[in-house]
Amino acid sequence: MGSDRNKLLLEVRSQTILAWTLLAAQAADQISWIGIISQPIDWPDFKSILANLPLTKPVELIIGGSTRQESVYNGLQALPTAAEQVLIHDGARCLVTPDLLNSCAQAIRQCSGLIAAVPVKDTIKVVDESGIIQSTPDRSHLWAAQTPQGFNVELLKQCHAEGVRQGWEVTDDAALFEKCGIEVRIVQGEETNLKITTPQDLAIAEFILTSRSSSK
Repeated sequence: MGSDRNKLLLEVRSQTILAWTLLAAQAADQISWIGIISQPIDWPDFKSILANLPLTKPVELIIGGSTRQESVYNGLQALPTAAEQVLIHDGARCLVTPDLLNSCAQAIRQCSGLIAAVPVKDTIKVVDESGIIQSTPDRSHLWAAQTPQGFNVELLKQCHAEGVRQGWEVTDDAALFEKCGIEVRIVQGEETNLKITTPQDLAIAEFILTSRSSSK
């Protein structure tokens, strides 16, 4: 992003990226608790954001780890004791809709694990270290993973424990389930549910949020 601060603190339409994500979670009636996994250096800014949002659901700040995997592990330990299912969402996916969050929350009650994803539109090439194409996977079997990803809490805790024992390093929790031989289902995501990564993404987010506002 090229920013000198956490990108979740950057603004789109007069609200921070984090604020937009939290407002979507607040509006999703299937979500009852929100945990923000992050580094304490950002907590003063996050607390200021929370103080100015109309949130009625419990929100807890949780210390993140040095990797996404460690951060999710810490988040699992902080869940309410009665939690049976959990959705894990990238704070930078601030365009997620309450409808998608609700769809994932409802679907995870019927399976062990799921991820929101969309079919890949582009032709994908597998290349080697020299940039030479090695293969072209069948696009009809390719999906681009998004978040939220949803899981049975007890199973996810077991998979994380196994990951620690085995020394696995994975980029998302669905991969832990896959390594443990547990099925993960696809839930249709949203084309607009992009992850804010570059300045161009900020401009796209501005356009999408403006369009949503004008359509209400």
